[in-house]
Amino acid sequence: MSKAYWISVYRSVSDADALAAYAKLAGPALSAAGAKFLARGLPAAVKESGLQQRTVLIEFDSVAAALAAYDSPAYQEALVALGDNAVVREIRIIEGV
Repeated sequence: MSKAYWISVYRSVSDADALAAYAKLAGPALSAAGAKFLARGLPAAVKESGLQQRTVLIEFDSVAAALAAYDSPAYQEALVALGDNAVVREIRIIEGV
């Protein structure tokens, strides 16, 4: 079974307090679900039409584990703390090679 990677890219943050409340809950929720945080923050360099946006890269044992982490009650609680308008972001879950 291949590892899976959860990539979050933040296009904008309009409520830093809500993001902080989310992070306080999301980190432990995802770690409890087997997440290994590999990178987070602004890119060191951006190439080929890329944008300077906060990015988070998380490793899971499988796609199923990554999806289960997203759907877990603890992570859903973190999403409630984040609210609907605090950030504009996308999350991609991809299978490793």
